[in-house]
Amino acid sequence: MVGVLAVGGLFLYAAGCGKAPEKSTTGTGAGKATKACMVTDTGGIDDKSFNSAAWKGMQDAHAGNSNIAVQYVQSKAETDYEPNLTGFVTQKCDVIVAVGGLMGNATTKVATANPSTKFVIVDGSIALPNVYSAQFDTAQAGYLAGYLAAGSTKSGKVGTYGGLNIPPVTVFMDGFVDGVAHYNEVKSKSVQVLGWNKQNQSGSFVPGSNPFGDADGGKSISTAMVSQGADVVMPVAGFSGQGTAQQALDSKGALKVIWVDQDGCVSAEKFCSVFLSTVVKNISDAVKQAVNKVADGSFAGGTGSIGTLENNGVQLAPYHNFDSQIPADLKGEIDKLKADIISGTIKVQSKSQPVAPSAPAGTPVPSSQPSSQPVPSPSAS
Repeated sequence: MVGVLAVGGLFLYAAGCGKAPEKSTTGTGAGKATKACMVTDTGGIDDKSFNSAAWKGMQDAHAGNSNIAVQYVQSKAETDYEPNLTGFVTQKCDVIVAVGGLMGNATTKVATANPSTKFVIVDGSIALPNVYSAQFDTAQAGYLAGYLAAGSTKSGKVGTYGGLNIPPVTVFMDGFVDGVAHYNEVKSKSVQVLGWNKQNQSGSFVPGSNPFGDADGGKSISTAMVSQGADVVMPVAGFSGQGTAQQALDSKGALKVIWVDQDGCVSAEKFCSVFLSTVVKNISDAVKQAVNKVADGSFAGGTGSIGTLENNGVQLAPYHNFDSQIPADLKGEIDKLKADIISGTIKVQSKSQPVAPSAPAGTPVPSSQPSSQPVPSPSAS
């Protein structure tokens, strides 16, 4: 049995058999009706990070075209991915958005079995004619964050940790480490990074079965880093990072945080006072863009987008509460670094940088739809 409760134009589905709740809006506009459905990763819809950013993109698509109906279902465990995706195929969704690289295998399997259904994978690259891949080169913005952290630490130690050791996570961490190294080089300093060794691709990750949804697990890692002297930490762990944010809030200024994905002062306002900045991954506009392509008929599978500093698909967010505390020369140096990365003067490299999917043989890819296309600027910028 499935109960349905209408709330303020949204429909909440309380599903049985242990399944997570779904939420949807109903499209009422003119033209072709489009049913867009989203499957979250295990961090949940309220992670203040990549899941909530993707849902915002879905909602924005609906707001811009009320004929696009949107809904989501939450995954409580990785074993939910395939049944949740398949469930939306059964519900005849026009496009299914899979949030997170961990859903790559499940999305590939379900998309292959259902070639007439369109899919979007966030943080993954799938070369199938019915899948659009939305990816982000966060090493570029992570480089700026590392430089900011190194220029802001009082102890000479900063840290970063992830949810899992997977490319969409470690690409942030690689950039962060290189940004700190660049600061050390140009300033003749020796700021130390805890939690990630780029050369060995090893470091600190949230233990247990729910690495992106365990705030206590995140806090335990940052607590260990603080005990070693770190006073700036960048968690790349979705909801788990909120444990570090709360720790920073409780520290009364002793610990500062660099958030990721959504501008933390917009998505997690109660923690704004501890966020130096955010490495923004513009998932919202990438998802909105992909869903709109399905609605207007321009969707092309086997292609995708890669967000960069140049196309505003990634960026370092405003400094918000710390704006007056960060020296003008440090701000200027970060702006110059951004310009140098865009121009190619500085080349940020990571083993985890995204690669555009190669369309399968025989798949039509319109010339107007390049494999790496600009993404609109985030509203938070």
